Amino acid sequence: MRRDRQIAAFLLLAAALPAGHAEAQGVVDAYPAKPVRVVVGLAPGGATDIQARLFAQKLSESLGRSFVVENRTGAGGTLAYAHVAKASPDGHTLLGVAGGYTITSLVYSRLTYDPVKDFAPISLVAQAPFLLLTHPSLPVKSVKDLLALARARPGALDCASAGIGTSTHMAYELFKALSGVNISHVPYKGTGQALVDAMSGQVHMLFGNVLSSLTHAKAGRLRALAVTTARRSAILTDLPTIAESGVPGYENSTWHGWLAPAATPPAILARLNAELVKSTRAAEVVDRLAPDGGEPVGSTPEEFSRFIATDMARWSKLVKDTGLRFD
Repeated sequence: MRRDRQIAAFLLLAAALPAGHAEAQGVVDAYPAKPVRVVVGLAPGGATDIQARLFAQKLSESLGRSFVVENRTGAGGTLAYAHVAKASPDGHTLLGVAGGYTITSLVYSRLTYDPVKDFAPISLVAQAPFLLLTHPSLPVKSVKDLLALARARPGALDCASAGIGTSTHMAYELFKALSGVNISHVPYKGTGQALVDAMSGQVHMLFGNVLSSLTHAKAGRLRALAVTTARRSAILTDLPTIAESGVPGYENSTWHGWLAPAATPPAILARLNAELVKSTRAAEVVDRLAPDGGEPVGSTPEEFSRFIATDMARWSKLVKDTGLRFD
């Protein structure tokens, strides 16, 4: 009799649940139903690609389906963003982004997507500083040396970036604006090729994400002059900041996060968020990021949404002051 009453109570409780609860649970239980594409707007080998593959591997392990990174380069990442904005909102096409995501909407005038309305934030997964790097053959050992050389030879030096409107491009623009030096910009389709050409001496300098460039600096293929953050890195204590090296007020870093098409079911977003946040706590992720100065984060979708809005507001002044607009 007692068991019958328990069954009856359970049936009454189930009947009382919102109609969408069972449906939402079914969506979550079936997800992912096939391999998931994680689109990255920059070329392989850069920090955005590195972090996307790192977390994609963790999701593959935890959710039992392949999360495959797909690099769609061009136009500072906007081609990839437009592609994902139009993808089916079923959780099987996601977007791995970095700091340049909030900048492109400010500098490109002809976008076919809305960076806020067309995407659903999943999680901010990591943050990292940039390094100001030069080729070892350049006769500079410090930021002050670099500034002196640039002032003595206006326009003769060039700086590589991952592409127009990317975070490495804006790191250069901020440096140029605050220092007043005349250094030319050389955009690439990702940090990977920019690093290759910087190491071969095809370009003089670049701002490299610590996750993708520190190894090359340690090996002597590039010379690290400074970090871009307001304070020195805990793992690179001998490396000064740009601000303390002759460019007061300079402060910049980058971030990495995951987005989905806007209409993706909340239940799927919640599951992806939970798995990504769990991944940021995994020992192998911490061990991969921390030695290079990267910091795992793991945020809620709401926190990531506010972060994106704040970052867009932060860069809007520099874009306005420098008149950076591209068609």
